[in-house]
Amino acid sequence: MKKIFCILVILLSFSINISSQQKSYFRRDELISMAKEFVNMLEKGDYKAAVKNFDETMIKLAPPEKMKQVWEAVLNQVGEFKRQKEVRTESLPKYDIVYITCEFEKILLDVKVVFNKKKQISGQFFTQPQSPYKPPVYVDRDSFTEKEVEFGEEGWKLPGILSMPKGKGPFPAVVLAHGSGPNDRDESIGPNKPFRDLAWGLASKSIAVLRYDKRTKVHGLKMEDKKDIPLTVYEESIEDALYAVELLRNTEKIIKKNIFILGHSLGGTLIPRIVPLDSNTAGFIIMAGATRPLEDLYVEQVNYIFMLDGKLSPEEREKLEEAKAGVEKIKDLTQADAKQKKEKLLGAYPEYWLNLKGYDPAKSAKSITRPLLIIQGGRDYQVTEKDFKNWQVSLSSQKNVTFKQEFKR
Repeated sequence: MKKIFCILVILLSFSINISSQQKSYFRRDELISMAKEFVNMLEKGDYKAAVKNFDETMIKLAPPEKMKQVWEAVLNQVGEFKRQKEVRTESLPKYDIVYITCEFEKILLDVKVVFNKKKQISGQFFTQPQSPYKPPVYVDRDSFTEKEVEFGEEGWKLPGILSMPKGKGPFPAVVLAHGSGPNDRDESIGPNKPFRDLAWGLASKSIAVLRYDKRTKVHGLKMEDKKDIPLTVYEESIEDALYAVELLRNTEKIIKKNIFILGHSLGGTLIPRIVPLDSNTAGFIIMAGATRPLEDLYVEQVNYIFMLDGKLSPEEREKLEEAKAGVEKIKDLTQADAKQKKEKLLGAYPEYWLNLKGYDPAKSAKSITRPLLIIQGGRDYQVTEKDFKNWQVSLSSQKNVTFKQEFKR
């Protein structure tokens, strides 16, 4: 069972622009009824009827044949569908969400159905049932305010939220730069929202924090359709972190010379690439930043998850070999492959991997002279102590660098 919980991933995602100016106009009961009918159609195998209320984006991502594959993949993981159980709803500025907790043979899953203002399904997930978000004990919710913001290049603007301490100010500020994947502003993973925890914790200590939805979440479909537009870590992460800093510099009550960037996971790995592009940022935080090639980490992570119960099934062994084969293809890429956009390797086209080829974050960080804090969780299985030690070996002699590793359970 432990393995099932770990390897079950979101099978279908969506991109939605959030506007703070709009509110939900849907009746709760109507949305619940529509979401229940969607699940009914999946159970019956009527995939054409299941997708009839999808919006334009969703119908491209999940036509009936794709929806069939997704549903069957879920059943392969969690067993036979039994029944619908509890229902809960959530209202956000531009969309409303219905969660239907469903009982399967092996586990309970939430079928998450997202509706736009036209009562169309704009997104759909299969996730583990979540408990309501509870702020950490160190958060003082009365000590700061939050407001929606928007920034970035025209056509690629991102919505975000600025947590601003109460008081006269001015205040220091931090930009939170995401890890891999189409993350939302909170870096939500199941019931966990680490970026919200950080933002609210720091804002409770009189530090302003800007967090935002990642470009690959907000504009993922457009990035996929426009194959003439490059997609490297610059377009995925770096450029928007710089735009976020610029927004803070033009925000009242922010100390312009006291703005920091915190990069988590991939965001931390990229800090040495961000530093030379903004000479005015006060300092940087690398939180669980990898120092080894991303493709190597991918195989290590897959192997770890598959081996949680101490053995590999034939299917898992096959998938692990496929991952290793993908890594070998990435290692063999040359610049002649840069424009090839027919085949993805481990989820990304060759230009993405070639842009990272030869990049040594720990070595590159030696040129950083501004304050740098490197922090690492002692029980992290994705970015491990190996990476933390690589940072230490490379940077331990530099007085501007501070290291912190935490082992608390």
